[in-house]
Amino acid sequence: MGTPDFAVESLRILVENNYNIVGVITAPDKPSGRGQKVNESAVKKYAQANDLTILQPTNLKDEHFLTELKALSANLQIVVAFRMLPELVWNMPELGTFNLHASLLPQYRGAAPINWAIINGEKETGVSTFFLQHKIDTGDIIAQEKTAIGENETAGELHDKLMLIGKDLVLKTVQDIAADTINSIPQNEDQELKEAFKIFKPFCQIDWTNSIDQVHNHIRGLSPYPTAWTTFTNKETEEVVSCKIFKTERETVAHDHPIKSIHQAKNELKIAVNGGFIHILELQVAGKKRMETSALLNGFNFENYTTA
Repeated sequence: MGTPDFAVESLRILVENNYNIVGVITAPDKPSGRGQKVNESAVKKYAQANDLTILQPTNLKDEHFLTELKALSANLQIVVAFRMLPELVWNMPELGTFNLHASLLPQYRGAAPINWAIINGEKETGVSTFFLQHKIDTGDIIAQEKTAIGENETAGELHDKLMLIGKDLVLKTVQDIAADTINSIPQNEDQELKEAFKIFKPFCQIDWTNSIDQVHNHIRGLSPYPTAWTTFTNKETEEVVSCKIFKTERETVAHDHPIKSIHQAKNELKIAVNGGFIHILELQVAGKKRMETSALLNGFNFENYTTA
C-alpha cells in the first residue's frame, strides 16, 4: 500500500526478491497541472509495468473494496507513504500490517517527518518499521536504521537517502516476519516527543529575524517542497516580488549590518541575519524558472530591494 516515489523502491525490492505481491493498493488517479491531465501514482505506474493487481479505492471502508481486498488472501500487508487505514483493513491479514515511517519513532510521528527533522536541526534521523494499531504511528517497533543528516542537506536529499535505507529495512522486516524471528517492542513514550505536523504555505515564509541556524534549517527543511519563500520589495516602485529559495549556506560571522539587509556582489547574494549571513545559492523568482543565484544575477539586480 503506497502512492509516491518513496514507496516504489520498497515495492521494487520485494518484487526483485521474488515475493508474491498479490495486490497493490494506491491512490485513485487524479487530474493535476494546468491542463488537468489525469495523473497516475508512481506506485501504480510501477505496478502496471510489472503486471501486478492494482486496487485504487476512494473509500477504504467501502464494501466492494473490502471484498476485493479480502479476496487477495494476503497474509501480510506493507504500508509505505499511504494514508491512515481503518482497523478492518490493517487487522485483516494473519501476520498483520506493518508500516515504514521516515523517522526514528516515537520521534516525528506525523505527515512530514523528513522536513521537521531538518527544520529542528537534528543531526541524525532514520527509518522505522512498526505494526499498525489504532493510534497513528504508535505501534510496536519492529526495526530501525539510523543515518546522519548533513549540515547543508535538504529535505529532498534526505528523502532520497531514506527511501533507499527504507527499502532495505522493509526487505529485512519481511524476511524476519517470514522466519518468525522478530522481537517487536513498544514505543518509548517516556521522553519529550517532537511532532511532524503537516506543513502549510504560511509556515513556509522565511523570518529573516530568526537566528542564522533557524533560517538555514527552515530553508533546507522545506527544499524542494513545499519550499521556503520570501518577498522582495522595490524601494523605488514598491513592486513586490515573491521568491522561492531552495539552497543556502551559512556564513557565521559578527557584523553590524541591519538584520534583513541585502548584500549583492557579482555572483553572490546574501542576507544579513542574527549571527552572520545567509548565502542564497538557488532560488526561483516569480515568473522565472529555478536557477542558481549566479545565473539570475546576470539579469536581476537586488540592490534596490528590501526583504519582508
